[in-house]
Amino acid sequence: MNNDNSQRLSPQSESGENEIGSLLEEASAFARGVLESIQALAGTEACKGVQIARLKDWAISHNCWISNNAVLGSFSDRGSENEVYASNDSTQVYKLNDFRYSDDNLEPFFQRIAIHNHLFPDCAYELVGFAENRDGNTCAVLRQSFIVSEREATQQEINEELERLGFRKEDDGFFTNGDYDIFDAVPNNVLKGQDGHLYFIDTIIFNSGTGGINTYRSLSPRCSSE
Repeated sequence: MNNDNSQRLSPQSESGENEIGSLLEEASAFARGVLESIQALAGTEACKGVQIARLKDWAISHNCWISNNAVLGSFSDRGSENEVYASNDSTQVYKLNDFRYSDDNLEPFFQRIAIHNHLFPDCAYELVGFAENRDGNTCAVLRQSFIVSEREATQQEINEELERLGFRKEDDGFFTNGDYDIFDAVPNNVLKGQDGHLYFIDTIIFNSGTGGINTYRSLSPRCSSE
């Protein structure tokens, strides 16, 4: 949000009448347009930096730029790609995603959020805007319901649940069903709710056959530390 709207979330992000995917679809279409323009001019898909810069301008002009992260709540944690804030009423978490796992362009990021919401609708993401994180990087701001959990899921519980959903294990934390590849499906990213269900709150997803495993292995601190 900009100018005099910097202290509140935009009307679009507050309204329950808007579909979860509305801003996601608009931002994805804009980023795709930047990609297609660069492809036409330069014949390359390596344009993530340009997309991010243009996306910030687009967000400001569309009143979905958050200039004061305090409106999201209190800083909670920092992961490999997300800076996390807890809402003041403890019902939501906000994740500032720095697009780390989008290798050359932002298309995989928008695809990933849509796939996550399809596979795990009980802990869906809503794109509510864009902002800078503490490092000054432009990020997508994702909102997710706070999950009341009794503990982290065990790896065996995760394996069994993904198998039930039609995925097979390829490596530690890596599963595929031939259409989608899921990475980081490990206990600290999956919660067992008080209702007994598993909530996949923070996995990384790529369309199968798009080189996601190479991107993940090259960028994930979990892989580089092994």
